Amino acid sequence: PKAKPAPGQKLGFGHIFTDHMFVMEYSDDEGWKNARIIPFDYIPIHPASTVLHYGAEIFEGMKAYKTADGYQMFRPLENIRRMNDSAERLCLPTIPEDIAYEALTTFVSVEKDWTPSANGTSLYLRPFMFGNDETLGVHAVHNATYVIIASPVGSYYKEGINPVKIMIEDEDVRAVRGGTGYAKCGGNYAASNRAGERAERKGYSQVLWLDGVERKYIEEVGAMNVMFKIGDEIVTPVLSGSILPGITR
Repeated sequence: PKAKPAPGQKLGFGHIFTDHMFVMEYSDDEGWKNARIIPFDYIPIHPASTVLHYGAEIFEGMKAYKTADGYQMFRPLENIRRMNDSAERLCLPTIPEDIAYEALTTFVSVEKDWTPSANGTSLYLRPFMFGNDETLGVHAVHNATYVIIASPVGSYYKEGINPVKIMIEDEDVRAVRGGTGYAKCGGNYAASNRAGERAERKGYSQVLWLDGVERKYIEEVGAMNVMFKIGDEIVTPVLSGSILPGITR
């Protein structure tokens, strides 16, 4: 076992990882198989693996919180359903909800002692899936790997819960209707990095994305959904296929 963070230690986001990870594989012939929790380690991968060449990858982000009698998660089934929507969009295999839920809760129960208790902290859970057909052909995925890792975290932003500066991006677009905007896939984030770098150089923490057609309607912020309070009403952009549906939304 690795040394756990000391009480009060600054955790940052995604730098510290727990002792274990959950892994299972999929093939068209056998379905999901070989589910296991193993020591945290590197993942061996074939150089021709689909994910390396065609970006067949999806992920989720969710948290477990320390409570007086153990831990709790926030709406995990919604994350599982959103991940299956992402899988369908990228032609990756979906996971039956009961299997995904059992994998998640069992894994968290094994790693629960890593859940920090300080205000504003949590155990961040990162389920992800990637296609790993060992061929260079472009096609729907026939073999895939599903993994869950965990990291004790504090605030995502260095500012903590204080306001963050956001830049309105009017050159690049993140997604368009009919694309992969509603899927949580790595390609969406890679495509956003250029604008994110520009924003950071100008002293901003995040990018506010406009629609990909007219570039004047507000869609979302880089790492979260965006909401506005107008009078006594909370307003969010309409989900039209280009915005990731938020679990807290």
